[in-house]
Amino acid sequence: MSESESFFGKPDPIFADKELLRVSHLPDSDRIIGRDTELQKLADAIKDAQRGNTPNNVLIYGKTGTGKSLCSKYITRDLTEAAADNGVKIGVAYVDCFQESTETQTVRTIAQALNDPDETGITVPHTGVSTSDYYRRLWDILDGRLDVGIVILDEIDKLEGDNVLMQLSRAAEAGKVTDSTLGVVGISNKIRYKDTLNERVKSSLSERDFVFPPYDAIQLREILKSRSDAFREGVLEGDVIPKVAALAAKEHGDARKAIDILRYAGEIADEHDDDTVTIEYVDEAHEREEEARLSELISKQPEHSKHLLQALGSEAKDSPGENPAIPTKSVYSMYERICESHGIDPLKVRRVRDLLSELAFLSLIEQERKGRGKGKGAHTVNQLVDDPDIVIKACESA
Repeated sequence: MSESESFFGKPDPIFADKELLRVSHLPDSDRIIGRDTELQKLADAIKDAQRGNTPNNVLIYGKTGTGKSLCSKYITRDLTEAAADNGVKIGVAYVDCFQESTETQTVRTIAQALNDPDETGITVPHTGVSTSDYYRRLWDILDGRLDVGIVILDEIDKLEGDNVLMQLSRAAEAGKVTDSTLGVVGISNKIRYKDTLNERVKSSLSERDFVFPPYDAIQLREILKSRSDAFREGVLEGDVIPKVAALAAKEHGDARKAIDILRYAGEIADEHDDDTVTIEYVDEAHEREEEARLSELISKQPEHSKHLLQALGSEAKDSPGENPAIPTKSVYSMYERICESHGIDPLKVRRVRDLLSELAFLSLIEQERKGRGKGKGAHTVNQLVDDPDIVIKACESA
């Protein structure tokens, strides 16, 4: 390579605006496909805030890639703009509870997101402040510069304890804030999350519950078409988007998955110095997305859930046939051995059954009740959705 050449000087031959294919990208309303009903329900739940009144607290459930976070971010942005027209000032704080799981981390992040130190004169340092002091600063920030605060708690089930939910959901009622008010939008993949809450928190937090269904193939195709201008004109072959949509629809209607596969297909074309994204690159992109998705999803699971996945993967590898169905009893026996190898105590069988059910809800495994024969009752069998080797590798590296 000559001295005058640069590794970074050439224009991207594939992508025109790659950010449209990022999970973090918040699209305009015309790019949000198949969620008109859900957006309207969310808007109805929090609409009182646009006049400075207290919005309903909301819990949103649904599998990964069903638009929960996207819709929550969009509708709160829309609310903020509508409220400004009424002279009402709304602040929105988004918290990824997987990253900020402790009470201190959560309340600090909220206070930092809602604060403007030039306006309030309040600082929210990253360290050196007690949890109670973070709360005091948060209440002062709310009363000092906002009429309404909206807190989005993504992956709310990852929070350690529920005191922060008690504090937030009862802030106005308890007189913590007097010149402002506060609403909470909780997002979870776990349909039974509410059952784990303290009864007082449950009654105050869960004023409205919504479930986001998976996308179908037609919706996924429209979602991908709405973002196809991420690519340069003429780069995408006509059958690429239909194939990506069909793959994602077959595997639980995950829009995030579909968008990632499309982006990976473009990156693979670029790696091959090809100026066209063809259907041949989709299969390779699908495999790459599977590994990335699985690693991310498994990394977010509790320790014992990872061990159960590893146990099911090991049993599946040692069983004959393709995608064997493994009885829970066999999974539990292997799980006990894995726990022993890690020097930890295994959970009771009932708790393990609950964790397996949660893994099924997340589409990491599939479950089915099967009879043992006449007069012998029935038992639950478990199957991996993904290749056992990939699952085991992801569990060991998570």
